[in-house]
Amino acid sequence: MFVDNVKMKVIAGKGGDGCTSFRREKYIPMGGPDGGNGGRGGNIIFKVKSGLKTLIDLKYHKILKAEKGQNGKGSNKHGKKAEDIFVYVPAGTTIFDDDTGLVIADLTKDKEEIIIANGGRGGRGNKAFATTSDPAPKFSELGEPGEIRYIRCELKVLADVGLIGMPSVGKSTFLNQISNANPKIASYHFTTLSPNLGLVKLKDERSFVVADLPGLIEGASKGVGLGIEFLKHAMRTRILVHIIDMAGIEGRKPWEDYELIRKEMSEYHEKLIQKKEIILANKSDLESFQENLKEFKKHYPSLTIYEISALHKIGFDSLLTEIANILEEIKDENIYEENDYESTVIYKFQNEKPYTISRENDVWVLKGNQIEKLFYMTRFEEEDAQIRFARKLKGMGVEDELERLGAKRGDEVQILDYIFIFKD
Repeated sequence: MFVDNVKMKVIAGKGGDGCTSFRREKYIPMGGPDGGNGGRGGNIIFKVKSGLKTLIDLKYHKILKAEKGQNGKGSNKHGKKAEDIFVYVPAGTTIFDDDTGLVIADLTKDKEEIIIANGGRGGRGNKAFATTSDPAPKFSELGEPGEIRYIRCELKVLADVGLIGMPSVGKSTFLNQISNANPKIASYHFTTLSPNLGLVKLKDERSFVVADLPGLIEGASKGVGLGIEFLKHAMRTRILVHIIDMAGIEGRKPWEDYELIRKEMSEYHEKLIQKKEIILANKSDLESFQENLKEFKKHYPSLTIYEISALHKIGFDSLLTEIANILEEIKDENIYEENDYESTVIYKFQNEKPYTISRENDVWVLKGNQIEKLFYMTRFEEEDAQIRFARKLKGMGVEDELERLGAKRGDEVQILDYIFIFKD
């Protein structure tokens, strides 16, 4: 089964908890803190693996979760970091953040990898908090939660050449004749339900990969038929070979077929219509071929057209050499714009607080990633940890902001699902 679009939830591992511990040895009554740090949680890493052609392995893994880091222990023993989870995908896999729509990674090379969800850092043990003013802290941190993301993986086949054209114009036959591919061929529309790849080798030892892509129909750019499936794969190719049934045996006019497909490509993406294109007039062995070719040239006099018969392998030699020559001149291109990527989003400095405070049903609701992370990593069963938590919030200006908004001592303050009392 060819699977090229998968949605999933990835959960990186939580960091291990830090340890609150003191050195206890005979004759050493004041041994001091010796609680170790927790280990990092497991990352979730996507990596390209040669030989894979589909995302089917991901289809049945809707949720991926990495392991928690090991907790720290006494005697200054730090917890071991958790093992990373590697997810193997084919070259040509693009990973999107399903919430923002931005590209997280575009994996196109063998063994290329990227961390999609970062494991949480381990919590610090009480040894790490020892200072000259507080040499024996009685608190430690819990591990940081791992990153949680909803992602969408989309596979666009990697090929040098993409065969385009209306259904049943001879794309599969052409691919079968020029390469080692063996596509399914029949005399009905949409025989090619998924991309077929073939390797073409020339006598001069040059080679290139050709993809036979599902046929187009009118409305393809809006999702009619297999259009969207075809168009997204065509984006990956370096040049397009447009095969036209110049004999018109399906009853269509060849020049109208050409115009329709160019229209659908332009409506899907501007970059697609700008790709180098080679026009193949197929079925030169049939009677109506020459008459239709003459009419086609009247509509498009500036186009260079190669006359072929895919069935009888006529006109192949010079054509394949020309394709190889063109490929040598064309550089690989990035199919995404620069600002489509997460890494290129620029955040301008603004003098804004890293949290928001709102009033809901007489409760002050406090939100913000920094505060929520601090909350998750605080051991509230330890009194000193509670004091540190309150001190951190005060340092962020939360107390002053609550008072400015009209909060009174004794009011309820909510962080996540927990309620606190606003007091000195």
